[in-house]
Parts: sequence; structure tokens; C-alpha cells
Amino acid sequence: MILTIYLIAITLISFLLFAIDKRKAIKHAYRIPESALLFTAFLGGAFGSWMSMQLFHHKTQKTKFRILVPLAMVWTVGVVIWLVY
Repeated sequence: MILTIYLIAITLISFLLFAIDKRKAIKHAYRIPESALLFTAFLGGAFGSWMSMQLFHHKTQKTKFRILVPLAMVWTVGVVIWLVY
């Protein structure tokens, strides 16, 4: 139960961080560091990161994000399987 709540929360946070960064990019405002975006992905928010990337077309051309976000998804699934079983 706690794991589920955590994963939902970190997924929403990661999704929102990517959305906020996209909005800031459009407005040429101070941006969220790429390391923070990727950090939240590896904390379990990879699915939110990926959804936000696809929905807002943000960071989709950056090789680093095209490789590391799916890798974070695999990492998240692996950690969840390890914790549950």
C-alpha cells in the first residue's frame, strides 16, 4: 500500500516537473536542471516522465532522455518486483 502511494506520488511529481520545465522553456524562464528531471525518473517517476515527454513533446530529441528515461522505467519495474517478491 505504501509502495503504491509512493509510486503514484513520484509519478505525478515527475510528470509535473517535465510539464513545468516545458512551460519555462517556452517562456525562456529559469529551467529545472536536467539532473533533477532524471533524478525523479530514477526515484520511481519514470512513467510520469515518459508520459510527459510524449504529451508535451519535451526532451524527446535529447539522446540522454531517450535512453535514460526508458532505462529508469526498467529500473523501476525491477525494484518494484524485487520489493514485492
